[in-house]
Amino acid sequence: MPNVSPESLENPENPWSYSLRLPHDPRAAAIARTTLRAVLARHGMGELTDPATLVASEMVTNAYRHTTGPAEMRIRAIEEGRLRISVWDTNPDIPPPFDKPPALFDRSAALAEASANTEATYGRGLLIVRICADNWGGYTLADGLFGISGKLLWFELAPPPCAAYEIAA
Repeated sequence: MPNVSPESLENPENPWSYSLRLPHDPRAAAIARTTLRAVLARHGMGELTDPATLVASEMVTNAYRHTTGPAEMRIRAIEEGRLRISVWDTNPDIPPPFDKPPALFDRSAALAEASANTEATYGRGLLIVRICADNWGGYTLADGLFGISGKLLWFELAPPPCAAYEIAA
């Protein structure tokens, strides 16, 4: 069930967050995408909809494929129009690229890897994170910490630069 932070939704200066608890169900990624689209539209962040839904969908799909328990997606605004989405699941293993900071990855190398691996039927989902996200990370949650265990993976997206900035640069 979605939750809204107590700050006013009408004041764009206040940060907001939503969380969505997802059962272990093959429809969870579709529900996450629908919710994410609605939240971003409501908060005027439509320019982030495509990359956000793509990456979040991959993360929720991985949570479904690699666990037997529920997952949770949290969507929140952070400074300067940035968006952070995190997905918690019950598997404590941190997959790449979340196990290393994004500065250690080269986007052009990731694009080349994607182009070279066109026949693969799986394994490209987290490559999408490397291509689309501006920042990412993950950490294992200790057994019983706050009553939960598993891992939390997150990614951030920044708004695209405005057209006037691109022309001036």
